[in-house]
Amino acid sequence: MENELSKFVKQQRKLYHLTQVDAADKSGVGLRFVRDLEQGKATLQMDKVNQLLWLFNARLGVVPIKREEE
Repeated sequence: MENELSKFVKQQRKLYHLTQVDAADKSGVGLRFVRDLEQGKATLQMDKVNQLLWLFNARLGVVPIKREEE
């Protein structure tokens, strides 16, 4: 199931004209990791996510959410 992160990585990878293999090689993570991330795997190592995001001049960060009062 795709999520914001998986969509971002896939869009950036295509924008940079990289295959999943290229992205894995250039960022130093495994091909399976790139595939899992792009498929929206729910559990990933944050350091590896940041390692891949660095390739696209990005990193993980905290995003506040607005909750409706109960």
